[in-house]
Parts: sequence; C-alpha cells; structure tokens
Amino acid sequence: MALQNTNPTTTAAWQKLKENYNNTKDLKVKDLFKDDENRAKKLTIEDKDFLFDYSKHRITEDTVKHLLELANEVNLKDAIKSYFKGEPINQTEGRAVLHTALRAKESDSVLVDGENIIPEIYAVKEKIKNYTERIISGESKGYTGKSFTDVVNIGIGGSDLGPAMVVESLKFYKNHLKMHFVSNVDGDHVREILKELNPETTLFVVVSKTFTTQETLSNATTIKKWFLNPEFKTKESDIALHFAAVSTNATKIAEFGIDANNVFPMWDWVGGRFSLWSAVGLSIALSVGFANFDSLLMGANEMDEHFKNTEFSENIPVISALLTIWYNNFYNAETEAIIPYSQYLSRFSAYLQQGIMESNGKSVDRNGEPVTYQTGTIIWGEPGTNSQHAFFQLIHQGTKVIPAEFIGFKESLYGDQDHQNKLMANFIAQTEALLNGKSKEDVLSELKAKELSEEEIKKLLPFKVFEGNKPTTTLLINKLTPKSLGKLIALYEHKIFVQGIIWNIFSYDQWGVELGKQLANNILKDINADKNEKHDPSTLQILQNFKK
Repeated sequence: MALQNTNPTTTAAWQKLKENYNNTKDLKVKDLFKDDENRAKKLTIEDKDFLFDYSKHRITEDTVKHLLELANEVNLKDAIKSYFKGEPINQTEGRAVLHTALRAKESDSVLVDGENIIPEIYAVKEKIKNYTERIISGESKGYTGKSFTDVVNIGIGGSDLGPAMVVESLKFYKNHLKMHFVSNVDGDHVREILKELNPETTLFVVVSKTFTTQETLSNATTIKKWFLNPEFKTKESDIALHFAAVSTNATKIAEFGIDANNVFPMWDWVGGRFSLWSAVGLSIALSVGFANFDSLLMGANEMDEHFKNTEFSENIPVISALLTIWYNNFYNAETEAIIPYSQYLSRFSAYLQQGIMESNGKSVDRNGEPVTYQTGTIIWGEPGTNSQHAFFQLIHQGTKVIPAEFIGFKESLYGDQDHQNKLMANFIAQTEALLNGKSKEDVLSELKAKELSEEEIKKLLPFKVFEGNKPTTTLLINKLTPKSLGKLIALYEHKIFVQGIIWNIFSYDQWGVELGKQLANNILKDINADKNEKHDPSTLQILQNFKK
C-alpha cells in the first residue's frame, strides 16, 4: 500500500485551521484557563509513567478538533499500519522503515519480502549479549592478556549521535568501561582521544553500514596505524582481538583484519539516524550492560504500542506532531526548543536535530512536486537550568514565537531531594512564566514598592514587561531509566513520522546529504593532485588559499 499523496493545504481541515488561526491568534492562553477550569485536564495525556501537558498552547478545543480532522484526512491511520507492517514507505530508496521491528517482542511477526525478520533480529541481539558480557566480565582480553578498560566507537551521523547520546544519558547505569566516541574527520579530534588510551586495554568498534563512509574509514585507518605502532609490540593478528565492526560489507571488514566473529550485521530497512536500537547500539550495551540495553528497547516498544493502538486524541506522538504543524504552518514559527531538565540529557537536543531536520528538511512532496508550504522545523536546545542563563531571554521577551518542550523527571537518580526540588521548581516556574508573563500593572506595582522616582519608573517600565502567552509543552516522567529513555526517544521518532505524513514528504531518505559528500571527494582530489578543476570563483579562491 503506497502512502496517500495529499497536499495538506487542499484539505477541508486546513481551511478550518486557517479560519481558526485568524479567530484565535490574539487570544491569551491564561484567559482560556479562566474560561475553562478543566482545561488542564482536558489537554493532558497520561500514559503510565509519562504525563504530557499541552494545555499552555495557543489552541482551543476547536483547534485540536481540526488538527485531528487533518490527521484523518491525510489518512494517517493507514500510514501507521504501512509503517509497522514493513511496507516500502521509503519509496525513493525502495525500502521499508522498520526500526520499530528492532524492539518488537520475540512473539511478533514482521514480514520483509515475505520473510519474518524477528528471529534474525533476536539472533543478533543474542550475539550482542554474549559478546558484551565477555568484554564486560573480562573473559575476552587484549593482546597482552589484560582485560579491556576502554571502548572507542568509530562512526558518524546515526552511527555516532545515537549511541553517544544514550551512553551519556544512561551514565548513572554504566559499568567500569570508559566510553569514547570518534566521529569528526578532524584529525585533532581523533588524536586527542588516542592520547588517553592504552592499546593493550582498548576495544575499537567501527560502525559503518557500507564500510566506505569517508570520515569513519579515515578515523578507523588512523587508529589502526596507531595500534600497529612497533612501540606497542602489536602485530596484524592482534587487530582481531581489539576491533569489532557493525557493517554489512564482509569483504572490506576482512581486508581491515576484523574477525568475522566480531562482526554485527545491519539491515537496509533501518535508517542510520534510527539505528541505535540495532547492533549500532553495541557501544550502549558495552557501557550499561545488555540487560539495560534490552530495557531501552522495551521502553521504545511500549511507546510503539501506544502510538499504534491509541486514539489520536489521546496519542502523545500524534498530538505533539500536530502542535508542530499548528505553529510551523499557521504561526510561521520556524524553530522548536527542546529543554530537558536533566544534565544526563545534554546530547538529547543534538540527537533530535539530526533525527528531525535530516528527516523532514524536504522541499519536494511525495509526487515529486515542489511544496508550497513550510516543512521541517529547526531544532535546538540545552539542558535546564543552564539554558535559562543562556537563551531564555529570547524566548521570554524576543519577537519570535518559539514553542518549547520541557522534559523533566520526578525523581533524581542519586536521591538528592534538595537539588531536585530546586531543579524542578525552575522547570515548573519557567512554563508558568512563559504562560503568564508580567503585566504592565504588576511591574508598576513592583517598581513603586522600591520607592523609585516617577522618572525612574517611567524609564524602566517598558523593559520589565513580559508579554507571556509563549507556548510550552510539559513532559513529566517518573524517573530517567533505560526504559523511560527508550520510550522518550521513540516518542520523537513517531512524531517525525506523523509530521512527514501530514506534510506529504518522504521522511526517510536524505539525498541532500549526498551532494556535499560528492563535492568533498572532488575537492580532495584537487588538493591531493595539486590541480584545480572547474569551481565557482569563491570556491576556487578558498581552495587556492588553503593550498598555499
């Protein structure tokens, strides 16, 4: 079943939303709370350990009604069925999109080309379990008989951002192994990491589906040369003990010297930016142990089931995606801020930048025609409370509409209640401040209480007024665990899917990434061959200046 091709702007719901926007754009959300004492409950979804409160948004019940009508008009329900059944919805590459299958239950059945892929997935999981347990326990040793102390993940894009984000997020649960991530082709980056390592006790995991990615292979080759330094008394056969690979290119892996027993497969129905659930997550399992890695998968599966089976009006990913559509396409808001109130989630916004902007940064619809409306949003953010002292001024008093998603946890992991109370006081207060702002009357009252002169009050007054009415979502989760993190990541994956269906674009290819790679290879040939092929004047000037 092909995805339905529907230009969203031609739907009846879109026209109703335009009218609703014109009727409500000047409403104050705090007045909507006064008009309906049950608003908070009506616009909150609870799913086990997740509370999703979207009542502080610039929406009425009619707005929600029309957004849901839009989801139905573009046939989202059937699209979700196609997504989970493994139909080739990545149509420009002729592939299914089945990262959800990687966390499916063993009793499930998902068919690709008529074959159930679940047994193969579980066979790879068993291999990950056995391998990681041998490394963590010290049963597997390096070339001098010492146990491993460090692990280096060598990859880029989804082969780096996903594992790196999860390893950082689950640092509380980690074991004795010290994790490192090499991604950038910047030689200084890899050299900085190498100087910390002992070759006798370091395991390297090379993650590249094709084993041809320029950045990954350059870093892996540099590391291999470092490892084979005569000073370390290593030999070629020692590579088999110290290197593992996540890839499909058996020939290239063998040429590199990696033991076939230490190779973990990938599948073409998993996009790189959604691959942490696969063997790409080997570094996660090495860091926190297979049981915690499995809990991460089970949390994602819990969100999969919620998304697949819950009515749209109570469906967290669906509502979250529809809110993005509302602001992006009717308020012309170009960005969304993701603010996790946990330092563990310091890489979460960067991870979502790839997932969201690489997926939905498209200007051609599923018919191959240029879109006539905005797609994609610019994602940014940092953990609270640091972010409050960085960019919150722009959100509070700037001229832009910036919907912000606040993610917080009821429990701290170390149980320091005083710190947690202060953290969560800020978490709650910021959404309240963004909602209510501070009126001219309130500021005037405060300034008069300071016994300032009339002239001083007049001068300060306009600068201290906050408009408020800034839209926020609050996602309150019981505790940061491997399971709740898996559920959180999956929420955003499904949000991406819903947005793509409504915008009538293909979310799972990334042809825009390829052009830069091609041109980089051409320019590298120019640099190495000391010649200049045809380039525009600016590029030629920069190239010549670099080569001086």
